[in-house]
Amino acid sequence: MELSPHIFRAYDIRGVFGEDLSAEVMLRAGEAFGAYLREKGLKSAVVGNDVRATSPMLAKAFIAGVLSCGVDVTDVGTGSFGVVVFSGWILRKDAIAFITASHLPPEWNGVKLYDGDGIGYSEEALKRIKELAFEGVAPAVWSEVGEYHATTLINEYIEYLVSKFDVEGVSVALDCGNGSMCLVAPELFRRAGMRVLSLFSNVDPRFPNRPAEPDEEHLTALKKHIKGSDFGVAFDGDGDRAVIFDEKGRLLAPDQCGVLIAKDLLSEGGSKVVLANVECSMLIERELKPLGARVIRIPVGHTFLTLEAKRKNAILGIESSGHFVMPSYLPFDDAMLVPLKLAEILAKSGRKLSELADEVPKLPKARTDLECSDATKFKVIESLAKKFSQEYGEDRVDTLDGVRVELDDGWALVRASNTSPLIRVTVEATTSKLMEELKRKFVTATKNEISTVSL
Repeated sequence: MELSPHIFRAYDIRGVFGEDLSAEVMLRAGEAFGAYLREKGLKSAVVGNDVRATSPMLAKAFIAGVLSCGVDVTDVGTGSFGVVVFSGWILRKDAIAFITASHLPPEWNGVKLYDGDGIGYSEEALKRIKELAFEGVAPAVWSEVGEYHATTLINEYIEYLVSKFDVEGVSVALDCGNGSMCLVAPELFRRAGMRVLSLFSNVDPRFPNRPAEPDEEHLTALKKHIKGSDFGVAFDGDGDRAVIFDEKGRLLAPDQCGVLIAKDLLSEGGSKVVLANVECSMLIERELKPLGARVIRIPVGHTFLTLEAKRKNAILGIESSGHFVMPSYLPFDDAMLVPLKLAEILAKSGRKLSELADEVPKLPKARTDLECSDATKFKVIESLAKKFSQEYGEDRVDTLDGVRVELDDGWALVRASNTSPLIRVTVEATTSKLMEELKRKFVTATKNEISTVSL
């Protein structure tokens, strides 16, 4: 199979098995990763994989490529995102590779790359790995091939997290979706002293009961079975995102979860820094600044989330997509932390999750995707930045990642997708009427600019 350039994305390597991914392709990717580590003077990596049918085979091919470059590999086998990245972190390896396609359908696969602390590789690093893959890599001589070790740290991972949270007696309805969290979550919750109702907790790489993407429409079984539990949680295919429901079966937005968790972390003292990406709700500032929090906005992408959390000594990082980082527990965005922390909040407060959620209102918010070619999308953003600065004033326009316009009772963000020929327009307001007005205004302005720039 010929190596295809489009499998190298901004944040990972991924494609459809049999079309643009094969053992040979993954071998080349492993060689490029190994060569990149060799260039940087790094000598060790952890490699693990999710539960997809093709993952063990692709992992072995990837490992062979890394070893051929003289890099030592610890193979931690099949596990969740958290287990694999925890393994690299606790073993103090230089880098981590996780064979997965996360939330994508079962025929997809790929690899996510991280440094030893679980911070995702930058777009620049992935570009260099792509270059090395296409240039071809000279293997090490036989006496310098990397050493191979195999182990599993699932039990150590479970014991570590159980020791960090006091959640005795809290009950949870759990939907693992037949994915990687089947190997970890039910056992971890039970060992922590929680009562667990577990759905779809047998591994099945076909994802027969629901898709690997835990959208609310796919989680009807979980909502049906939440009654009698303190809250519900569903995980995506590889376990780096969690979706939370209160005991009434109502979905909590990532922003709401973030505010509840931040309030608890702020009460513990220490750093007051909370990170939120530019797509997150204005609730973050409104709810947390009165408590002394210093809210810092960051670009979209969990790589920025984990990297900036380390740089800024943050107590929490919040991604609008549902990624969270809590550095006092782990330096990377493991989804297991979200339900454990919420369970601890419930255990300490003795209150219902619905009561806590009602104190953090969900504001009307909408996102519109507009087609725009990769060749022009960033030109559109640049042009809109100038126009919005003139219309609203430079002090109300932030160009950290796209163009975000701050208004008295709402905001709008126009941002080019890093991975698709799209521009996304996101708006939020204090009322549905105002939200619709902002949506209409900023979508129209963006469409007009796309037409003008494309001429």
